[in-house]
Amino acid sequence: MKLNMAEEEDYMSDSFINVQQDIRPGLPMLRQIREARRKEEKQQEANLKNRQKSLKEEEQERRDIGLKNALGCENKGFALLQKMGYKSGQALGKSGDGIVEPIPLNVKTGKSGLGHEALLKRKAEEKLENYRRKIHMKNQAEETAAEQFRLRFKHKHDEVKLEGDLRRSQRACQQLDTQKNIQFPREAWYWLGLEEETEEEEEEEKEPDEDEYKSEDLSVLEKLQILTGYLREEHLYCIWCGTAYEDKEDLSSNCPGPTSADHD
Repeated sequence: MKLNMAEEEDYMSDSFINVQQDIRPGLPMLRQIREARRKEEKQQEANLKNRQKSLKEEEQERRDIGLKNALGCENKGFALLQKMGYKSGQALGKSGDGIVEPIPLNVKTGKSGLGHEALLKRKAEEKLENYRRKIHMKNQAEETAAEQFRLRFKHKHDEVKLEGDLRRSQRACQQLDTQKNIQFPREAWYWLGLEEETEEEEEEEKEPDEDEYKSEDLSVLEKLQILTGYLREEHLYCIWCGTAYEDKEDLSSNCPGPTSADHD
C-alpha cells in the first residue's frame, strides 16, 4: 500500500506545479475549432444512425436487394426454364444467341404523369438550341463589326495615301511649271498651298471656261486623276515612275500606266 502511494505523485509536488503550458499565439483557438468540428461530425453521425427511414427509402432498399439476388428454384418461371434445359448464365433462345441478363427494371417513383420526362427533355433541348443560336448570332455580330472596322481602316488608309500622292503631284507640278516659266497654274489647286492663300495679285480677266473644275466639287481621287493627266500631257512626267520622258512615244512604251495600280 505504501509502495503504491509512493508511486503516485503528489498533486502539490513540483511535477504538477512547474508544468509549462504551451502558450503559442492562436493555438487555443485552433484547438477550440478542432473540438467543435469533431463534435459536429459526431452529432451528424448520430443523427444519421437514429434517423428513421422513410417508406420510400425502405422500398428502394428492398427493391435493390431483390434485384441483386438471382432467381432460385423456388421461382416457378425459373423452374420451368430449368425443366426445358436452361442453365444459369446461359443465353436464351434455341441457338443460345438471346439475352443473358434480364431486362432492367426502371421504376417510376415520381408523381409526374406519363410523358413528363420527355417534355422536360424537349424543353432542355430547346433551351440549349436557343443558347447556341444566341452564341452564333453574337459571333456573327462580332465578325461583322470586325469586318466593318477593317473596311473603315482600309478606307482611311487609302484616303491618307491619296492625299499624299496629291501633295506630291502638286509639288511636282509647281516645280515643272516653274521650269517652263509658267507663272500661274492652270487651276489654283494644281500647286501646293496656292489654293489656300489669299489673292496676292490681280489676274488678267479671261472668259470663263465651261470645262473649268471647281476645287470644292472634286474629290481627292478626282483631283489626283486630273493632275496626273495634266503632268503626263503637259510635261511628259509620271508621278508614279518619278521620271520625265523625252516624248509621248517614250512615255507610252516605258511607263506602265497612268494610275498607281498600274505600277504595283
